[in-house]
Amino acid sequence: MYDGRKILGIIPARGGSKRLPGKNIKLFSCKPLITWTIEAAMASRYLDRVILSTEDPEISKVSEAAGVDAPFVRPVELATDTATSVDVMLHAYRYCLERGEEYRALVMLQPTSPLRLAEDIDAAVELFAARNAQSVISVTEDKHHWWTNTLGPDGCMKDFLPQELQVRSQKLAPAYRLNGAVYVVDTLFLESGRSFFGPETYAYVMDRERSIDIDDDIDFLCAESILSARK
Repeated sequence: MYDGRKILGIIPARGGSKRLPGKNIKLFSCKPLITWTIEAAMASRYLDRVILSTEDPEISKVSEAAGVDAPFVRPVELATDTATSVDVMLHAYRYCLERGEEYRALVMLQPTSPLRLAEDIDAAVELFAARNAQSVISVTEDKHHWWTNTLGPDGCMKDFLPQELQVRSQKLAPAYRLNGAVYVVDTLFLESGRSFFGPETYAYVMDRERSIDIDDDIDFLCAESILSARK
């Protein structure tokens, strides 16, 4: 609880990853990947309860062994490629609500961000309360933003780079991207708006080292290298 708000932490972990099969329970520095998120969540000072949302029995088994509750099996329709994170969060919240548990805020912690710390979770919650925000979403600076664009079918790079790059890159305004590590959202706002984003959404800025979101083998190797260097 923080600032009188009871807070539910939710770890969504779907099975069946296509780019990196079994990634949520793949060993990451001697522990299943999801365990790193579970440990950060359990170390948070402000999360009143932490639960897992999954349809995969193996993920449930690993997570419960790490100390997090998996109170339900996620419905099949919420375990598809088209299911949204908002729907997954609302399902978990309503499950708790139906059992008499009321929460003022939800915190989504994706298991693909193993380098996120408990301190990041708590700082995002503090910002959420200080701003009286609808939501707080973690981001990180993206130094490559200005050098990316789409390509046409023929691969032509006409107008690939914007005019701003005609000035020195050091003068460009900082750009940020979502890093997937922490989402804090007011329960009433999520239910009414069915989105994490609103006019009173604020960014919690994390450094690049803790912001890797594991999607494929390259991300996995990068995260392991960072963790090894940190040790």
